[in-house]
Amino acid sequence: MPFDALDAASDADLLRLYAEGDPTAARVLTRRLTPMALRLAARVLGDMAEAEDVAQEAMLRLWKAAPGWRADEAKVSTWLYTVTRNLCMDRMRRQKSRGEAAVDLDAIAEPVDPGPAAEVRLTQGARSTALQDALASLPDRQREAVVLRHLEDLTNPEIAQIMDVSTEAVESLTARGKRNLATALAARRTDLGYDDEH
Repeated sequence: MPFDALDAASDADLLRLYAEGDPTAARVLTRRLTPMALRLAARVLGDMAEAEDVAQEAMLRLWKAAPGWRADEAKVSTWLYTVTRNLCMDRMRRQKSRGEAAVDLDAIAEPVDPGPAAEVRLTQGARSTALQDALASLPDRQREAVVLRHLEDLTNPEIAQIMDVSTEAVESLTARGKRNLATALAARRTDLGYDDEH
C-alpha cells in the first residue's frame, strides 16, 4: 500500500497490515510511535543513549506481538507506553542494584545550534536541566505519573492502565509529584529567570 494512503490508518490497522507482511505499514507505524517511546524513556531515565535502547526494544516487542494482536484488548499506543515504562523501570532497578550512577547530561557536548541567542538557550537549558533534576529526585511512581500526565499529555485512565493502578492512585501520585516538583524548583525560581518575567 502507498505510504501516503497509510498515514490516516489507525495504529491497530497498521499493526495488522504489518503482521500480514506490509513493510510500508511498519515504516508508518515506526515513524508514528518511536518518537513517543523515545520521549517517555528519555524523560524517565534522563539518559538519551539508554532511552534509544529502550525505545528500540519496545518497538521490537511490538513487532513480535503483531501477529497475535487483539485490537479490542488495548490501544497500540497504550500498550507501547506500558512496555516502554516497564523497560525503563527494569533498567533503573538494574542500575540501582549495581550501584551505577546516571550519566551526567551536562558532560555531554551540545551540537552547534543556529536557533535562539546564547542567553535564551542558556536559560532554557538551565530550566530544562532543573526540571530533569527535579523529576529525577521524585520517587519512581510519582515521576512516572507526572511525566505521563504533564509531559506526554495522557489522561488519568490511560495512565492508570499503563501503571496498573486505579485512577485515584494516578491522581494522588500526580498531585504529590507536582507538589514535590514545585518545592524542588521553588528555591531556584530567581536563578532560572522566572522572577524577571511578567
